[in-house]
Amino acid sequence: MKTEIVMPKMGESLQEGTVLKWLKKIGDKIERDEMLLEISTDKVDTEVPSPVSGIIVELLAAENETVEVGKVIAYIETDEASASNIKPKEAEMPPRKEEKATVVAFESSKTKQSAEVEIVDVVMPKMGESLQEGTVIKWLKNVGESIERDEMLLEISTDKVDTEVPSPIGGVVVELLAKENETVEVGKAIARISTGKSSASEKPAPVTETKAEFKPKVQQIATAASAKMPEIKEEGIKDIPRISGTRFYSPLVRAIAESEGVTLLELETIKGSGVDGRVTKKDILDYIENRSKGVSKQPVSTVKTSFIQAPVSAGDDDEIIPMVRIRQLIAEHMVYSKHTSAHVTSVGEADVTEIVKYRKNHLEEFQKREDFKLTYTPFFAAATIKALKEFPMVNVSVDGKNIIRHRRINLGIATALDDGNLIVPVLRSADTLSLLDLARGVYDLSGRARTKKLNPDDIQGGTITITNVGTFGTLFGTPIINQPQTAIIGIGAVQKRAVVKEFNGEPVIAIRDMAYVSITYDHRVIDGMLAGQCLAAIIRSLENMNESTIVI
Repeated sequence: MKTEIVMPKMGESLQEGTVLKWLKKIGDKIERDEMLLEISTDKVDTEVPSPVSGIIVELLAAENETVEVGKVIAYIETDEASASNIKPKEAEMPPRKEEKATVVAFESSKTKQSAEVEIVDVVMPKMGESLQEGTVIKWLKNVGESIERDEMLLEISTDKVDTEVPSPIGGVVVELLAKENETVEVGKAIARISTGKSSASEKPAPVTETKAEFKPKVQQIATAASAKMPEIKEEGIKDIPRISGTRFYSPLVRAIAESEGVTLLELETIKGSGVDGRVTKKDILDYIENRSKGVSKQPVSTVKTSFIQAPVSAGDDDEIIPMVRIRQLIAEHMVYSKHTSAHVTSVGEADVTEIVKYRKNHLEEFQKREDFKLTYTPFFAAATIKALKEFPMVNVSVDGKNIIRHRRINLGIATALDDGNLIVPVLRSADTLSLLDLARGVYDLSGRARTKKLNPDDIQGGTITITNVGTFGTLFGTPIINQPQTAIIGIGAVQKRAVVKEFNGEPVIAIRDMAYVSITYDHRVIDGMLAGQCLAAIIRSLENMNESTIVI
């Protein structure tokens, strides 16, 4: 069967992309999730994986050509026998009108119902290179309702972001194929929209009761332990996290690992042959086979990497509240971080009286000029950036036995959402931004976070995070490191306190605006002296800010 590959939608406001480079040519074989091409948009350059396995039979867009989102750019024949009969010239021609092509790609698929009615399949979009599924949080349209192109159709949740998904076309919603809170594989149809007038009067189809689970067939290997491979059910995968450090483990790899007793520590020793060093099915099966023969050169750990959940029974007076998906992901990420990093927290105290004065004196003028309120966060962000330039070995990550020193400071801004959950959008290259740019960036990211307008790339690539626990009156906290980062800066509440200051060489008691500042760091790679020096530099920078030094 011929499969259409369409230009993916890489962000809510993006309507086109440019083909930078084809990574495969006509006649080449390609595996599902193997990279097919590189594209460029206004917001990101990225590689696009193939949604199916097969043979490339047509490439419809030239390199450097800009193509509208949803337009067909290639065809893949999933039936090798059929592909072998296609001559090169025929493969370069557009498909004949009578040929039926099934779209399983990123935003929509089309099947003609009649000359007047066109039904378009809306599929679960791919919101990031490593993401293979998404969860339907809420349908924003019901069956029978009209919808405009780019009007929001539903809210989805992935491992990395919660976002609203726009309709790729205008028409009438005729079918909803996925229920709320259902997890669906990327590329699978979740709704159908009719662009024909007659569809509005048709009887709407009910929501299907079939859950879309990712259940690929796994090739068996010649060992007794692998006589039967499990179906991939997300709720059955507990011990292996989706993301470990900088590595992503697919549901398939995780299921094989747990079925065969491969621990996370073992997985981390396997050299991945996939994209970005990802462990593939073949990699883990080869590892298991070699281990069973006693020829594995990689260390085998007997340490169980999961955490034991103590049994809890609910009484008659207790209320059971199921965790929403994002809360489950936060919980998993936090527990994993505590298990991975050796957390240590140091706390200092900063006199921010001059910053408080400056903000008070310029608050009204700033808000009129910029149309948003000036907060303390940009000042703490600027101080953190300056300190990291002085002590760059705090701006690092851990990769096995190597330390990765990041030359750019991509600053994560922990943002509390209205529903009580938390997300960390990233200010990229924050070390190049002025104080005013930081203020604008913090406002933009926090605003889009709370209105679910973040793109996947907005929450990726952070190298260090700041979290303002003082927003809620907390004096200071010991936050958990946001993996794969190795440090997080905590900002406490600004309070007036009586402190001892030196005046003309004599100690005096003065009322000053004070704030506790903390640094929680990964003691595997950051020692107490380095963390203390960095914290002292942050405090020094804050205390040097005043009316004459602040430029905003």
